[in-house]
Amino acid sequence: MTPRSTDHAAAPVSTFAQALEAAAGTAALSPSSHNCQPWGLARATTAAARRAAADLTGRDADEYLVLALDRKRELTALAAHAVEMEVSCGIYWRILLRTLAAQGWTAAAVRVLDGDGGSGSGDETVSGSGSGSGVPAGAGWPAAWTPLCVVALRPGAPSAERLEDLRETALARRTHRGPYRPAPVSAELLRDLAENGSPEGEKDAVRLRHLTDRRDLRAFAVFVARHAGLDFGHRAAWRETHSFLRRDLADAAARGDGFTLEQLFGPMSRPRRAAMRRALAPATMHLLGKVGYHRVLAAGLADIVRRTPAVVTMGFAERTPARADLLRGGARLADYWWRATRHGLSLHPVSIVVQHEDLRVRLERELSLPGGRTFFVSRVGVAGRPAPHSHRRANAAGHVEI
Repeated sequence: MTPRSTDHAAAPVSTFAQALEAAAGTAALSPSSHNCQPWGLARATTAAARRAAADLTGRDADEYLVLALDRKRELTALAAHAVEMEVSCGIYWRILLRTLAAQGWTAAAVRVLDGDGGSGSGDETVSGSGSGSGVPAGAGWPAAWTPLCVVALRPGAPSAERLEDLRETALARRTHRGPYRPAPVSAELLRDLAENGSPEGEKDAVRLRHLTDRRDLRAFAVFVARHAGLDFGHRAAWRETHSFLRRDLADAAARGDGFTLEQLFGPMSRPRRAAMRRALAPATMHLLGKVGYHRVLAAGLADIVRRTPAVVTMGFAERTPARADLLRGGARLADYWWRATRHGLSLHPVSIVVQHEDLRVRLERELSLPGGRTFFVSRVGVAGRPAPHSHRRANAAGHVEI
């Protein structure tokens, strides 16, 4: 265990309660698979919880936060969803900590709670699941939450980032699934996006590659046309995806999660929307799949991919990443998406190609992607038209006290 230390610096620019409210509100705008928002956040306030957090992080600190995975909100239809859920939590965590740092609350120590027995944050690990892993299971801790990470925070000088910029960029970020302008993304801009901005500075933790050569982009489009129909043809996976498909923006706003047909396929008339809703229903999709409808949808996605100026891939250095790797992957993705948004670029994850083990391995081989495990593939470019924002659940920006 790292010796504890107590560091008192200059007073923070705001009270922690105020800083946390602002940070959680910004982090809640983070992207997640199916817009399921699987994160949970706890603030240690009781003596027992603070003592446990101090033991885990090895620091006596002013404040402690615990990141959790809300198992009621996670996707489970595919094995790869387990990776996506913790990466999504890592995106949220990175934005949360950046926004706290901008307000003068610095991470003094971070401890990953690796429930799978793998390597944690570089120190010893804490095994377990549910509300175990050394986190008190007392009042306030939801039974469906799995703790992922604990941070000890101390007041100090604000980071160089501005709270207003972080909030503005989070609000501007979109997942654009429609056509992108054909103009190439400059090599200089792509190099800037590829820079590793993580605080750890571990350049090899996540391996990033941009596909810009026309042959590579055509090869990827052919791959999507050949295999993306599996996204619609896998009965369990499509049933789960369809459960997040909202009738319209009003329905999405009321539920606070998921996505609409327009967010998937772009603007459409009312008759076409009604026809698509009927066609995409799981029972109908199963029948239409027998006559190849899923291949028609895959061909449409491939056509959009084919006209995309760039594709980004991210992969872990290890084939079996530990929880710490998954959270670092989320942090890297958060930084990349934030930078891309600041430069006026949009992203459209093409997740199907990494959600099935056989497809992912084949993609890595056909595109000569770096060794390890690819976890993110996305179109990158300037969107041709604005996209509606994704709604958030009512408590996405909240936290519990333990």
